[in-house]
Amino acid sequence: MKYADMAPPPRSEHLWRYTPWHWMHPSDIEIIPDALPIRFEAQEPVDMNTNICVASSSNEYARVFLHEVAKSSTIVSSSKDNELMNLYAVASGHVACSHLHFNIKHSVTILLHLSGEADWCGLHITSKIAKNLNVSFAIVNELSNTTTYLECQDWDIAQDSSVEFAGITLGGFRTKSDIRSNLNGRGANMTQAISTHGIGQRHSDHHIEIHHVEPHTTSSLSAHSACDDESHLVTTGLLTIARHANRSDAGQVFRNLLLSPKARAESLPELEVLADDVSAAHGAASAPVDENQMHYMMSRGFSPAEASSLIVEGFLTAAFGEIKNPSIIDAVRTRLTVHLECHIKR
Repeated sequence: MKYADMAPPPRSEHLWRYTPWHWMHPSDIEIIPDALPIRFEAQEPVDMNTNICVASSSNEYARVFLHEVAKSSTIVSSSKDNELMNLYAVASGHVACSHLHFNIKHSVTILLHLSGEADWCGLHITSKIAKNLNVSFAIVNELSNTTTYLECQDWDIAQDSSVEFAGITLGGFRTKSDIRSNLNGRGANMTQAISTHGIGQRHSDHHIEIHHVEPHTTSSLSAHSACDDESHLVTTGLLTIARHANRSDAGQVFRNLLLSPKARAESLPELEVLADDVSAAHGAASAPVDENQMHYMMSRGFSPAEASSLIVEGFLTAAFGEIKNPSIIDAVRTRLTVHLECHIKR
């Protein structure tokens, strides 16, 4: 399927209800823009190759668009067990776009830091996790506060493999992410945690799908957002359990902290359960900052801005309570601390 042959998705479509396609396109929606590739670098030696981007096998609108815009596909391969990959992605120019594929055949930890001043950035991440692996992945979005960012991710998780996923949105003006995971093998497990800090007029829209295809699979999704000023956050989560995927265990929880009367947060958890013998649950909650917490912090000498920052840091970090990988936890805490300290000084 080609982008030119597809009709733009209407706002009645669940995926584009809160962030219509014309908001995310870098120009006229009929045009495929010229784009620079996102520049990928590694802190340590990593097996990384860049090829011509091949056509997408997906019929989903944004994925087809990203693959036609991207000029390159960067393939990162694991080379040994317990490898730590620190990757840096820099987006520059008017339009920047790439496909990033992880060829994972070992137990690894991947830290991806995304930054840059591009007006528009698009990234499609794909991976097929082989059997019996433990994989941890974290992506930190610290793009410019003026960037429009479109992100799609597709993860296939094989039998008896365990994946930890951590995502932090600290940048971008308008962000749309669509993250989909398939638990394709018996015993597959995914723990997913996402935190978002909304400031100014930032609009962040996260759509997360986890599909239990086989029996005896487990997933956990936790999403926390702290919304300040006039920011708007939307989080939609879809958990599906196939008809024969008995003994699956799935749960998702969304929590929102509203820091301003004009801030908005909408959480929409969904379950689609076709099997009989499963455990599935979901929940969502939104609330302002607890005045008692603020009073306690200020009574200890913190200014209102410092007290609010510490509460926000603790709240956003709490989303990663089920993540076990220490490298992921350290990276998450460091970036949140630096980001919020810079936010206080503005």
